Amino acid sequence: MNWEPLVEAGIHYEGISVKSLHFDKATNRSKAILLKFEKGASYPYHTHPAGEEILVLEGSCEIYHETLFQGDYLYTPPTGKHSVTTKTGCVLFLSVPEEVILIQENE
Repeated sequence: MNWEPLVEAGIHYEGISVKSLHFDKATNRSKAILLKFEKGASYPYHTHPAGEEILVLEGSCEIYHETLFQGDYLYTPPTGKHSVTTKTGCVLFLSVPEEVILIQENE
């Protein structure tokens, strides 16, 4: 598997690459992925209608104003909201049952 640039709804997220681990043909989307963030990359504020699981495989990232390091696990419950940033770069495993919804931070 090759790393591919992360593009969602026509938006290219600079400094973020993705590898699909489990593509669900019924929903036409990946439900288990690896995300690689370059130093300083970020993913905008969003909600998870069906929750999300994250495992940090390399590096560190900031979620919910907390820093997660290699080996840390985070469960986001359904309708949970957050953004992801990294100062160092990181590789994350994500299990995402449903598509995320981008939102404005003041929502």
